[in-house]
Amino acid sequence: MSEFPAFQLGASRFDQSTFSGRFRHFLDVIDPSTLFVTERRLQESVELLEHFRQGALPAGVTDAQLWRAQKIKQAIIHPDSGQKIPMPFRMSGFIPFGTPVVVGLLLPNQTLASTIFWQWLNQSHNACVNYCNRNASQPAAASRFVQGYVGAVSSAVSIAVGLNVLIGRAGRFSPATRLLVRRFVPFPAVASANVCNVVLMRHSELQDGISVLDDGGTVVGTSKLAARHALLETALTRMLLPVPILLLPPLAMTFLERLPLLRRQPRLVLPVQALVCLAAFGLALPLAISLFPQMSQISVGRLEPEIAAATRCQVVTYNKGL
Repeated sequence: MSEFPAFQLGASRFDQSTFSGRFRHFLDVIDPSTLFVTERRLQESVELLEHFRQGALPAGVTDAQLWRAQKIKQAIIHPDSGQKIPMPFRMSGFIPFGTPVVVGLLLPNQTLASTIFWQWLNQSHNACVNYCNRNASQPAAASRFVQGYVGAVSSAVSIAVGLNVLIGRAGRFSPATRLLVRRFVPFPAVASANVCNVVLMRHSELQDGISVLDDGGTVVGTSKLAARHALLETALTRMLLPVPILLLPPLAMTFLERLPLLRRQPRLVLPVQALVCLAAFGLALPLAISLFPQMSQISVGRLEPEIAAATRCQVVTYNKGL
């Protein structure tokens, strides 16, 4: 595949049927350079795509310009609601805004108060990201968001505090072993809480269903079963996302802190940890969200009978969300 194939509106320039194609696609999605796109540049991109849709492109417009315009629009505008996603909660902002939180989660010698604070901050950020990148084809009351947020944060804090209390009471561990184990506490807390977060923040999709589309992009119905598949796929990515982020940095820092340089200059430990977390985060996010395509497909035979009756297509498409 050439770097810029013939432009297709709404499609990816990478093969979404393969993991490598999805990985390259989501590297584009999380590109933080789109955070600096001006309002004028965004409007120009939207207008250029509209000209393409109407078959009225200005002379000289290249495929590369069209793909870039679509990348900008998809990074900023929600595909269902058509509204701008707030900068900290875009997928392109997940790494730059989330890395300081990850560093805080992995700080050694956490007190009970600091554990609660960092878990609250992490799940608050995750809750907003989940909500802002959900399937929004059906309206949902704000009260559902509040209920989901309270449940997600409560589960994260409870799990993290409970694990810390258990480790603190494990008298048979040496102080060095307890410190090492404490460094890994954030992983089971965050992994389990992330799943709760997705389900609680998007549970309205299970109740109301999500739109499914035919080959031409026309909505053929609303499916609760498709919503179940969408949430399951998203929950799996959120469960696997913390694996490299919260397991690799503690392992790396256990080794790096023994180096003579960091022993002589302890003030460098935090900046080094931040760089390690940033590298792990930058690798983990595209790997996790590449497990499933954002626009997923499902056989109509696996959905409600009314969906099958409403279309001649054997396979329909739905927005899984991110």
